[in-house]
Amino acid sequence: MLCRVISVRRRYLALPPLAVLIAAVSCSSSDDVAVPSPKGEAARYCRALHKELPRTVDRLERGSAEPVSDFTAMWGDPAVKLRCGVPKPDVLTYGSEHYNPNADAAEVNGVQWLFEKQDDGYRFTTVLRKAYVEVTVPGKYAPEVNVLTDLADAVKKTVPAGV
Repeated sequence: MLCRVISVRRRYLALPPLAVLIAAVSCSSSDDVAVPSPKGEAARYCRALHKELPRTVDRLERGSAEPVSDFTAMWGDPAVKLRCGVPKPDVLTYGSEHYNPNADAAEVNGVQWLFEKQDDGYRFTTVLRKAYVEVTVPGKYAPEVNVLTDLADAVKKTVPAGV
């Protein structure tokens, strides 16, 4: 979501301070995506993935994530958000208090995904790939796993299997 001031400056300055604050807060939207900072090979894989991502997932049109990055993408409103080059999920890290040796994972079109229930929807993260790709899907799009079928080919093509 882009915030635009369409009014002339004179009108903008006439707004009461509280209205300006409310307008500024409303510009913070679900289009914001925390940008990961992958290094080396992972960054190269993520840039390649970004170029191969589909225009639509589960019939949702691709939008523009804020800030713009080769490591993020989004579709729909509320947004399905993709982040490439995220750290290994805590649930997979042995020795972590969150480690779960029986973590839920499934294969979707040749890509293994860890899935974690969120307050509203699911977070899916690739496993057994050279870079971790995370996809957060709001519950509005249940069954949330459907978006993964449209992303699998791009992941397989650009992020090699391996650990």
